[in-house]
Amino acid sequence: MKKYEEPRYQWGEICEHIYPWVKKELTDTQALNGKHFSEKDAPVVAFLGDLKIIFVIKRQEDTYEVLKDSMLPPDCDILELYHKACENLVRDVEFVIGNTWYGAFAILADGHNEASAVCLKHIWQVCVDKLKDDLVIIVPAKDTVLFAPAGQPQVVEKMEEHARSAYEQSYDRIGMEKFCFLADRRELIVYEK
Repeated sequence: MKKYEEPRYQWGEICEHIYPWVKKELTDTQALNGKHFSEKDAPVVAFLGDLKIIFVIKRQEDTYEVLKDSMLPPDCDILELYHKACENLVRDVEFVIGNTWYGAFAILADGHNEASAVCLKHIWQVCVDKLKDDLVIIVPAKDTVLFAPAGQPQVVEKMEEHARSAYEQSYDRIGMEKFCFLADRRELIVYEK
């Protein structure tokens, strides 16, 4: 019996519980099997800059398992998998915008899916509409996403300090690369200055 034929991995059983997780390095301290996996044994989507998307199956309230190739039917389309995972994320995870003391903002969720917010264009569209400015975004850790209006360089600088601290303290680091959501083009790009 192939792994994807086992009851625990049948597509009908797992498809509603798959989420996209944003990573730079292919490791995760919280996932059941997150310590050792690679692009050779797990579906990975190149996202933006150094960021990659992996997929996890939510097993219980705070228990996740990294989705491996052997768990997927042979005809599985990775792009469709990504869209399904994002649909599940929108349906199941509540993202809240929080204020920082220095004028930037943070994405708050459940401690597992904050970084996944970068996959959801509608979040960034709402923010640029409200702030009437491009956004500078940093994803230092799995549970930390920070953003600030691009037209406020002092706030962006303080946000970078905050991100550096979050990066250094996290077990599930992502990176210090900056991204920009452009208000006029409604597009997330690597930040260039």
